[in-house]
Amino acid sequence: MRLILAVDAIFPPLAGIGRYAFELATRLPALAQIEQVRYLGLFGWVPVPRTTGAQAVAPALMASSSTANLRRRMAAQPWAVSLYDAFSESWRGHLLRRERGAVYHSPNYFLPPYDGPSVATVHDLSIYRFPETHPAARRRLFDLAFERSLKRADAVITVSEAIRQELLAIFAVAPDRVSAIHHGVDAAFRPRNAQDVQPVLSRHGLQAGGYTLSVATLEPRKKLDRLIDAYSRLPDALRRHYPLVLAGSAGWLNDRIREAIDRGRSEGWLRFLGYVPQDDLPRLYAGARALALISVYEGFGLPVLEAMASGIPVLTSNLSSLPEVAGGAALLVDPEDVPAVSGQLERLLTDDPWRASAVTAGLQRARQFTWESCVQRTVEVYASAQQRRGGAG
Repeated sequence: MRLILAVDAIFPPLAGIGRYAFELATRLPALAQIEQVRYLGLFGWVPVPRTTGAQAVAPALMASSSTANLRRRMAAQPWAVSLYDAFSESWRGHLLRRERGAVYHSPNYFLPPYDGPSVATVHDLSIYRFPETHPAARRRLFDLAFERSLKRADAVITVSEAIRQELLAIFAVAPDRVSAIHHGVDAAFRPRNAQDVQPVLSRHGLQAGGYTLSVATLEPRKKLDRLIDAYSRLPDALRRHYPLVLAGSAGWLNDRIREAIDRGRSEGWLRFLGYVPQDDLPRLYAGARALALISVYEGFGLPVLEAMASGIPVLTSNLSSLPEVAGGAALLVDPEDVPAVSGQLERLLTDDPWRASAVTAGLQRARQFTWESCVQRTVEVYASAQQRRGGAG
């Protein structure tokens, strides 16, 4: 099988869709079924070293900081989004004209014109469920390109069954063309002792076992303002003993969240770390007392999985894909019910018998999710797309 993988989502800071695309890009070449992988970046083909493996391929795939900054500026302007869509249709269509036998996979929703087997990954449908939580430019891109991409796709991957069901309910897509394939969790996320985690925690002014962690981009559907409100209602001694630590990139439409962060910081029980490098995250998780992620909507919810794999208990939302990922191993709560969130936060921090059982259950649950399984199942979808086109690459 020959494969063309779009890697335009792989740019710093690496999170969410970029992390998913990176895992595919660095793992797929090692599979026996894959004869050749070519990578299509934002503006053209991305050359990669002749040797395989993540250590060799990863530096070539990561877009430069200047390219990433250009992408962010373009993504914030509706006119630039329209221009990019027209450019992508023309230029990528031209580049792909001679590649008909290969499977084309976009890990980031959108497919260019291509006369060959095409696969798209749909991470969530928040743009349709909660359009007010997205910038106008992003809504414009989906208006232009999403339904067109669904029509082009021979197969569609969703990252959870919850999103698969939403896609089938909202759009005219044949059920046998849509496969739910969960993310994996990297082996770096595992329980660690205080001596192991403290060098990283010290750089952030933290102590092992001494904080509640939330890993989320500062954007409306993460409900960080609700989480901060709920945390402020905890007994003063408890929230000062276990301050709330937020880690995540700046996001968008976040004025209310930033105001709430400023209040918590001024009162001394909240820390905002901003974007945390990937290498620091495993120890930041493992050093936490617990994780709280009460997003109103997620396509998957990778922080829940990473926290369970790290051996810490989890409080998460009872909505969208989050119960699916938690699999009964976490506390669930309505993210809009602030008193309920506060009550569950107190239990998360203080109910030692529940905490012990949650750690055990979480570790067992996390072992069911591997990137190896994700990649292997993805290749099976490629084969199904080939069959629909009536030939092999």
